[in-house]
Amino acid sequence: MKDVEILMLSPMMPLIMEGIDKAFTLRRAWQQPDPESYIREVSSSIRGLAPGGHAHIDGAIFDKLPNLEIVANMGVGYDTIDAKEAGRRGIIVTNTPDVLTEEVADLALGLLLATVRHLPQADRHLREGKWLKGAYPLTPTLRGRKVGILGLGRIGKAIAKRLEGFDVELSYYGRSEQAGVPYRYESTLKDLAAKCDVLLCVAPGGVETNGIVGAEVLKALGPDGILINVGRGSVVDEPALVRALRDKTILTAGLDVFADEPRVPAELVAMDHIVLLPHVGSASVETRRAMGQLVVDNLVSWFSGKGPVTPVAETPFRGTAFA
Repeated sequence: MKDVEILMLSPMMPLIMEGIDKAFTLRRAWQQPDPESYIREVSSSIRGLAPGGHAHIDGAIFDKLPNLEIVANMGVGYDTIDAKEAGRRGIIVTNTPDVLTEEVADLALGLLLATVRHLPQADRHLREGKWLKGAYPLTPTLRGRKVGILGLGRIGKAIAKRLEGFDVELSYYGRSEQAGVPYRYESTLKDLAAKCDVLLCVAPGGVETNGIVGAEVLKALGPDGILINVGRGSVVDEPALVRALRDKTILTAGLDVFADEPRVPAELVAMDHIVLLPHVGSASVETRRAMGQLVVDNLVSWFSGKGPVTPVAETPFRGTAFA
């Protein structure tokens, strides 16, 4: 398959680059003095795209690559890719689900506990020698809390399963009620926020979810409320969140994702009572290796004539054609 050319827009983990380079001819746009001119030069021969980074892949990119067949995305979220437009053009989009589910669920629980019990703040209290002058103040508790999950997909269910061991009341909101789910379904996000005191966001990004956790939802969550986000930063209206934290509309927040990564609002960084992580939900060595291998496997499977391994919903594939 060395005659197949794959375009990569920005560097990806070595496992991905080495795997693609071994099976295909890899075109590294970011290494060129003028990436745009280079893409125009090789455009007609490119059949696969591994974007890398946070590049937005849309119709404008598809127009430049007339023979593109597949976009292999790293990550379960693919809101930076116009998958509907890809599907309309007969281009397959793949992501890397399942292999990161348990890791992100673990991180979500860790972030929740760290936020509720002030673990980073207590660590700093000790390191700064403040324990010698007095104990760290008492913290809130997870005991007796009601947890609402926004987005009960694979990761949401894995988080809920873990939370069952903490004996907390669970409910959820999504596009529709799911059959066979033991948790209470709320018909609106505002209702979910009003009936819980921890709102845990695992929702995907995109137009439909952009900014849905806004001022009204945060007000409904209330002054004892905690917001945890391990889904997509775009789901939360960050200016509204800053105001809610500043005005004590909610108690605190734990965030692993942000709207404009890696840029985090200075107002959030300045707040000592919240917990901020640099999007590390799936960032273990083992999980990232599995994700990276799945990127390569999707490309190899496609160009071997076996179809994609993990096509996204907007570009389903059965046999030799779109479903």
